[in-house]
Amino acid sequence: MMRPMMRTTLHALPAALALLLAGCNLAPTYQTPQLPVPETVGTDGAPAQAGEAGLQQAESLQWLQSQKLRQVVALALTHNRDLRVAVESIEKARAQYGITRADLLPGVNAQAQANRARTAADLNASGRSTLATQYTAQLGFASYELDLWGRIRNLSDAALQQFLQSQENRRNVQIGLVADVANAWLTLAADQARLQLARDTLASRVKALELTQRMYEIGSTSGLVLAQNQTTVDTARGDVASFTAQVERDRNALQLLVGGPVPADLLPDAGTLARTPSAGVAALQAVPAPLPSSVLLQRPDVQAAERNLRAMNANIGAARAAMFPTISLTASVGTGSTDLDRLFGAGNGTWSFVPLVRLPIFDAGRNRANVQVAESNQRIALAQYEKAVQTAFKETADVLADRAQWNERLEAQNSMVEHTQKAYDLSNARFRTGADNYLTVLDAQRSLYAAQQTLIGLRLSEQLNRVTLWKVLGGAEGTAQQPAPQ
Repeated sequence: MMRPMMRTTLHALPAALALLLAGCNLAPTYQTPQLPVPETVGTDGAPAQAGEAGLQQAESLQWLQSQKLRQVVALALTHNRDLRVAVESIEKARAQYGITRADLLPGVNAQAQANRARTAADLNASGRSTLATQYTAQLGFASYELDLWGRIRNLSDAALQQFLQSQENRRNVQIGLVADVANAWLTLAADQARLQLARDTLASRVKALELTQRMYEIGSTSGLVLAQNQTTVDTARGDVASFTAQVERDRNALQLLVGGPVPADLLPDAGTLARTPSAGVAALQAVPAPLPSSVLLQRPDVQAAERNLRAMNANIGAARAAMFPTISLTASVGTGSTDLDRLFGAGNGTWSFVPLVRLPIFDAGRNRANVQVAESNQRIALAQYEKAVQTAFKETADVLADRAQWNERLEAQNSMVEHTQKAYDLSNARFRTGADNYLTVLDAQRSLYAAQQTLIGLRLSEQLNRVTLWKVLGGAEGTAQQPAPQ
């Protein structure tokens, strides 16, 4: 009695296992991600925290002489979403390379099968229905292609180049992120300086208006002068409101780059750009003259374009190999029996070996067209690589052209501010003594304010030029000035 019961149990086990596995779901449970934004628009959430890797990478950027800015860069390297996408793209390309490389070796699979069939009486020579049972267990590989013409090797090499390209893309994103964060931080500093200048100007013009009001009340000045003073106050009020909004927009742009709220103690102050260029936020990079082209060829965008060109070149080999015969092998070794108890018994071994030769004879030009597509892709990649090199040279030449004139422009603007200040002081003194009218004072006042605003903009542009120079050189450190104390 035990033997039939065991056999029944063994027959029922696969069915029970299939029913059990039918309810399994290997997909991860979806959970709505916690969004890195505050509950209400316009408010600050919890400040972001930099990771250890981000801090180490930011501290290596000694050309950024502001410790505050380096810490903000560390936050961006930790939390920026574009950089996360680039990192995950590397992992995806790495996995894709693993898939194509696996085709170089045969995949071995194990297989167990049970087959039970009933034959009708009319189809059986004995005139009676019969039940037939068969059990097999096999180990083997199927359709393993012998890589005679390098098709699989070329596909694997193309996948490798795409993986290396994704690494260069990540490096390019990281360099661009550092430059964008530095630019946003410096722009915020400049707009804070503009806001402070507008507030100081408004305060001085309010005092002038109050003095003019008292003079008008005692009859020592006209209503026209009073109205003219009022217009200067209204103009300054509008500038304060405009720059206040602009500073908030700059903070929002910086937070988007960082990937979260920036702590208040890491934000720049209004005097950040007031320092001399030699003690500015970004150090001046030493560039050899003449600049060798090998420096620009190491830029990550140029390297990525070359990796793509290499991949397209390998695809041509794979497309050409498809025009030649292919040999595939299928083999298996195992055992079989009509009785489960004797499945692995002596004399029940099985094996098979099936070589397959495939020779393309007529495909209506499909393979040849695939080669032409691959060759066109290679030519496109070549043009893109050449364009990347030309772009690198153009960007670097533009930055160096601007850099050569910055000292002269800053000295000229500083001189203009100094002399417009003198002109304003003299015109104001002449007005108070009655030697001149108030229009001269208004004109000098506007000129001084415009010159001061222009000086802030030039200081910002000079610092942005240094950041851009570091970026167009592919993140090369070069020899920088000694960091200024912060």
